[in-house]
Amino acid sequence: MSSNAAKEWSGTFKELEQKRDTLKRQIQHQMKRHQQQDQLELGDDDAAERIQQTIDTLNAASKKIAHFLDTHEPRMGQGKKKNEVKSNITDNPSAKMTTSKGTIQGYNGVAMVDKKHQVIIDAQAFGAGQEQHTPKPVTQSVKETFQRLGISQNIYADDVIVTADTGFANEANMKYLHGQGINACIPDNQFPSRDPKFSDQKSKYGKRHQHGKRKTPGWFAASEFDFDPVTVSCRRPAGESLSFRHRRCDKQGNLKAYFKGRLNQCRHCRMKYRCMRNPSSADHRKGNGRQVSFLLGKSERKASYTDWMKHRVDSQKENKYTVTECRSWNPSLVILVPTRG
Repeated sequence: MSSNAAKEWSGTFKELEQKRDTLKRQIQHQMKRHQQQDQLELGDDDAAERIQQTIDTLNAASKKIAHFLDTHEPRMGQGKKKNEVKSNITDNPSAKMTTSKGTIQGYNGVAMVDKKHQVIIDAQAFGAGQEQHTPKPVTQSVKETFQRLGISQNIYADDVIVTADTGFANEANMKYLHGQGINACIPDNQFPSRDPKFSDQKSKYGKRHQHGKRKTPGWFAASEFDFDPVTVSCRRPAGESLSFRHRRCDKQGNLKAYFKGRLNQCRHCRMKYRCMRNPSSADHRKGNGRQVSFLLGKSERKASYTDWMKHRVDSQKENKYTVTECRSWNPSLVILVPTRG
């Protein structure tokens, strides 16, 4: 939803300071023009008036930015890393976001719906393009509304199921729902790969232009390298040893050993066109040789709140409302009240 503000007035504090400095330089330039015209005594009153109007406009814009910087603090994002996001001088709570009709300065609308009675029970506007942080304020607002109307002190303790699409599936939301005891069903983006009903999805729809991509024939996979887990050493198919780099856990928490070929080895290796995806990277000084990694140990991480939600979504014992129900609704959040009897 568009706000009544121009996106040209958006920027981080650093960007706004740079814009203010640019305006000051433009004012100085116009002032010099004004002085030069006065010295020449051309008598062009219209030109002098236009220059003065330009100076006044630039000066007003510069003061507007300076006042905003003095009276506001930088806006911080809602993600894991609290990085600064763009502020807007006219409507600071709004955000610069990309839509199907281009980039706008506006708000992201989130609605919660009672499916049984077909009634919107909560609707809010958030000045952020991302929606991951919205379930908490929306569900809290619904709970307070039902309390204020005297319908229920805790609507989520009743026979109610809250569903939402995959855009809301993150660890923080799952932890909040678990802690509040909310009966929720929010699928993660890997759900279709675990659901038998979607087993033929890839073969039926596939990916665009997938037949146009061809793999390099005979490219050496990691399994063709001679890896010794005892000495933590590795030899390439051509016979030379690779340099051990480090041990490190990947994103799944699995411990891996990483090896890398020396530039002199890879540059003059007779098999580099079968061994490297980009053989030319070994031809210059700042390039890289062949890199390969091997699994040393499986992850033994603790179960997360995301795992709890995955179990709920995958379980056949859960309620009859599935992910198909979640995806069939336009509103971002849907509260489902099962029909009794």
